Amino acid sequence: METVRAAERALMARLPEGTLMQRAAAGLAAACAELLGRVYGSRVVLLVGSGDNGGDALYAGARLARRGAGVTAVLLSPERVHGGGLEALRRAGGQVAAADSAGEPIQRADLVLDGIVGIGGKGGLRPDAERLAGIAERSRAAVVAVDLPSGVEADTGEVRGAAVRADLTVTFGTYKPGLLVDPAREYAGVVRLVGIGLELPTEGELEALQHADLARLLPAPTAQSDKYRRGVVGVAAGSARYPGAAVLAVSGALRGGAGAVRYVGPAGDVVIARFPETLVSDAGPAKAGRVQAWVVGPGIGDDAVTVAEVLGTDVPVLVDADGLRLAGRDAVRGRTAPTLMTPHAGEAAALLGVRREDVEGAPLAAVRELAAVYRATVLLKGSTTLVADPAGGAMRVNATGTGWLATAGSGDVLSGLAGSLLAAGLSALDAGSGAAYLHGLAGRFAAQGAPTGAHDVAERIPQAWRDVRH
Repeated sequence: METVRAAERALMARLPEGTLMQRAAAGLAAACAELLGRVYGSRVVLLVGSGDNGGDALYAGARLARRGAGVTAVLLSPERVHGGGLEALRRAGGQVAAADSAGEPIQRADLVLDGIVGIGGKGGLRPDAERLAGIAERSRAAVVAVDLPSGVEADTGEVRGAAVRADLTVTFGTYKPGLLVDPAREYAGVVRLVGIGLELPTEGELEALQHADLARLLPAPTAQSDKYRRGVVGVAAGSARYPGAAVLAVSGALRGGAGAVRYVGPAGDVVIARFPETLVSDAGPAKAGRVQAWVVGPGIGDDAVTVAEVLGTDVPVLVDADGLRLAGRDAVRGRTAPTLMTPHAGEAAALLGVRREDVEGAPLAAVRELAAVYRATVLLKGSTTLVADPAGGAMRVNATGTGWLATAGSGDVLSGLAGSLLAAGLSALDAGSGAAYLHGLAGRFAAQGAPTGAHDVAERIPQAWRDVRH
């Protein structure tokens, strides 16, 4: 977020005073008008804190008042309110109400604009603001947050107390991490970006791939390609107790861009019955034949020997599920080839020695710490997937998924898919974030708003791939 603040300071230094705030207010007012549908006669309440965030709300409220809305500003810090914004609102016919008498106006409002705290806010809402935010949430009004919902932390996405739950967040200049990462993301509602002329670096602290970005990364065969030149991925997964994990990991791998899949493990019969194109071996990873990447761990049980053997190879390795439990930290840290670890929050908590709640409450910090401790690329699964590089550069975030992906075996499909992208030549960061993107899209295509199974998700990967490429 310091990058954003620096860009704002640099832009304000070149522009007449107040220009940036007016740009933000104009975009904010337009978004509110679009949400209201009919501005004239509508009732709008502004929850106004101190500083520029409150100023944005006041200037936007003034624009709505000039279009015929009845606008009431509730000043939570009257002594520190933005003077110019308040004057503009009053000139436009807006009213001011005290915080202790604002309950009725909020309950009658069509729209409540949250301008309580800006991107510099830390911790949850103060008691007065919490009370008013609660009334707004229980009312029939649409709640619109200015830049980000008050009470969430812009830098980390953490929510350390009460926070505003918005239906729409209008953010300025660039997406803030807190709008992309849970738990804050669920407070933001729909997010709308308003350009205000900020000049930001091409690489940010948090990156989110788009279709065009992924289309440039995905492997494509040429006229000279054969199955071996396209890459071979090895899958060491499954056990007598969990043969399905092997089938699902192979299903993802077969659809991930590599030319062939070698399976190693005790579930060879069920794998070959479902996918006869798989190259099956029960002689262990060392005797399976040459591969360009390994996937190890899904459903493997307590087979620590196989996990250690795979980690001892000199090709990229993806470690998932049981493999995360069996892979020692020193074995991962000592590898010279890339390693991609794919834990969910519970597994990440066990690896870090903390509570699951700690990981879910601060996923950005958790994934960065895991990547640093294990010297590996880490894909932290969740409603928003995070991928962190051990070098500490920009982190990737992915939100293409759906809650229906929270189903048994879904992670096995993701592992196979990512492993196949590794074998096709993508870096661990690109393979992890690209697989998460495709997996999320496939989940949406498979579910379409209804329950779905992991095998359905795997079958929709080609559709997601075509959607990205074309």
